[in-house]
Amino acid sequence: MKILHTADWHLGKRLQEYPRLEEQKEVLQEIVNIAEKEDVDLVLLAGDIFDSFNPNHEAVELLYKTLKKLSNNGQRPIIAISGNHDSTQFIEAPDPLAREMGIFFYSKYDSLIPIGQLDNGIQVLQSETGFVELKLPKYGFPVRILLAPYANELLLKTYLGEGDREQEFRQVMAKRWQSLADKYCDEKGVNLFVGHFFFVQEGQKPEAEPESERPILHVGGTQALFTHNIPSQIQYAALGHLHRYHAVAQKPCPIVYSSSPLAYSFSEADQEKQVVLIEALPGKTVNYTPLALKKGRPLYRKTFQDLETALEWLGENPYCFVELTYVTEHAIDASTRKALMKAHDGIVNLIPQIKNPQGQESLSLKVEDLEKDMLSLFKMYYQSEKGLEPNPELLDLFKEVISQE
Repeated sequence: MKILHTADWHLGKRLQEYPRLEEQKEVLQEIVNIAEKEDVDLVLLAGDIFDSFNPNHEAVELLYKTLKKLSNNGQRPIIAISGNHDSTQFIEAPDPLAREMGIFFYSKYDSLIPIGQLDNGIQVLQSETGFVELKLPKYGFPVRILLAPYANELLLKTYLGEGDREQEFRQVMAKRWQSLADKYCDEKGVNLFVGHFFFVQEGQKPEAEPESERPILHVGGTQALFTHNIPSQIQYAALGHLHRYHAVAQKPCPIVYSSSPLAYSFSEADQEKQVVLIEALPGKTVNYTPLALKKGRPLYRKTFQDLETALEWLGENPYCFVELTYVTEHAIDASTRKALMKAHDGIVNLIPQIKNPQGQESLSLKVEDLEKDMLSLFKMYYQSEKGLEPNPELLDLFKEVISQE
């Protein structure tokens, strides 16, 4: 059975004032093409489908059109869960209609997917909250999927006591997943997990969240579940939330973030975006392969010390977004700024990096500076970042913000 794992589409997202919808159309079509080329049997979409709780109609239309194509007009089932950017009500709203095409939206832990056979021959053999078992017409074995959409404290409060909330949260989730796996996931079917959580190996530092991502803060402030919380019966865990492709662990199974399809912040600059192709049989170790996505504008962070070099690079790389740092002894003058902005339509940030009189870059704080008041530190910061003194109006605004006369 061939399974395609993707996540974090963030439909409707912008890069500051730059819309990304046309790029999203292109890269989602690329994902559809991969599914067709690889003859994929099942698609897992692991959350953060939209970028906001109230997506605009263009983003919604793009999702529905893409899922129709991705489902091969109802012949290829899709399991789509919600992430921390998604509205649980909005994600599940089209489920009764979408289900007729084998597209299953799942976002609430008390939701139950109805048992029965669809017109396309796909069968829902067994179902429970947080679980579904499907039978595809071309296979003699079923596929079982543990469903773990993002859940905040409000959604899970009925499960939790008043003790160690962080530890209890992990215990509750692990106990529930293990109970489902023990009940349904034997070696006669393919057993999968799809979730939108922060997973780490216990004792390791969590992966940094991208700048564009709304941080996950679970019950009690915990930011991570542990990889050993996933039941041993699971053969592959398809995760969403972190935007860089990587396997968190190989035990008890491959636990993998597929990455977002586009770079959505400059913390993701130079990343290669991917989807993951999984090949699975009951009772066997899965094979999984990341497949690179080529569509969309790449993001770069570049630093230049002279205008000629900067213009040359911009001319050679027209189709990208750039955070451009320009090293100068003073503020970037108007003619330089105009030349840079005219040379490229994708300069998102233009940052001056001011040399001090000795020619060293970027003034840095000294130990004695830490004793200074907030206003003095702000003036130093502004001088370092902008290359000039903040004006009186800005200082008055800063004083107001920190409530300082």
